[in-house]
Amino acid sequence: MWKLLRIELFKIFKRPRTYIAFGAIAAVVLLFQIGMKFDGKTYLDLVLNNVSDSFEVTDEFKSKLLNGYFICFAILNILLIQMPLLVALIAGDSIAGEANMGTLRLSLTKPVSRTQYMLVKFMASIIYTLLLLIWLAILALFGSMFIFGTNSLVIFRSEVIEQMNSYDVLWRYVAAFGYAAVALTTVSALAFLLSVFAENSIGPIIATMSIVIVLTILSEFNIPLYDNTVKPYLFTTHMVAWKGFFYVQADADNKTIDGTIQNLPAILRSLGILVIYIVGFVGSAIWIFKKKDILT
Repeated sequence: MWKLLRIELFKIFKRPRTYIAFGAIAAVVLLFQIGMKFDGKTYLDLVLNNVSDSFEVTDEFKSKLLNGYFICFAILNILLIQMPLLVALIAGDSIAGEANMGTLRLSLTKPVSRTQYMLVKFMASIIYTLLLLIWLAILALFGSMFIFGTNSLVIFRSEVIEQMNSYDVLWRYVAAFGYAAVALTTVSALAFLLSVFAENSIGPIIATMSIVIVLTILSEFNIPLYDNTVKPYLFTTHMVAWKGFFYVQADADNKTIDGTIQNLPAILRSLGILVIYIVGFVGSAIWIFKKKDILT
């Protein structure tokens, strides 16, 4: 199975289009970092506009705020919404791409079960997703720490400001990136499932993004009818739960408590729902693929 996985990874990374996602991430991160380096105070003024009436924001506070941890948090809010498209580019091509090139039937003549074949394909897409996130972490987190330094991380929630000590931040990013890996794997599993039905990778990729966009919009609707019926069961509702690792508990004096997470059970529940979706999507893909006639 390891040999099959190496073959699949070779197929993925020999295609020039595979590196488009890495280039896109690098471009967005670098452009944002350059903008913040030369005009970060203007960006902070926009961010602080909603809380300036409730809190006194000094220039000293602004200078401490503009550090690598804050830059990375801002980048994640921008990029993690767009990354499902980059993930779908590979996962949507897993089976449909083989069918389009005419190599699918040949692959199925090898002494490998269809279940193994599908699992290897999906594992390759997971590795691709993890490499994308590692690349993002190197540029957005460690790159920003190198350029802007580190200090306390300040998070703005409506009209609430939460400040975390610098030594209490890095583990939160590790947890957030780990959660993001599961969230993006969910999108990868959806594209993988849709790839079984197509003979051209364009269809599964477009279908995946259409589903993600529609469900994301539905997740953002503040309508009571959807809040209690549909939204809790949409995977897009739970994809943004990585932010929960940066929401901390406060003591009686309204000071944040180091090492705490405000609502860990909710994060774990969201994580469990995403895992159920992954198992459901991949399991359905394998079941449908096993039913296919090799002649068709």
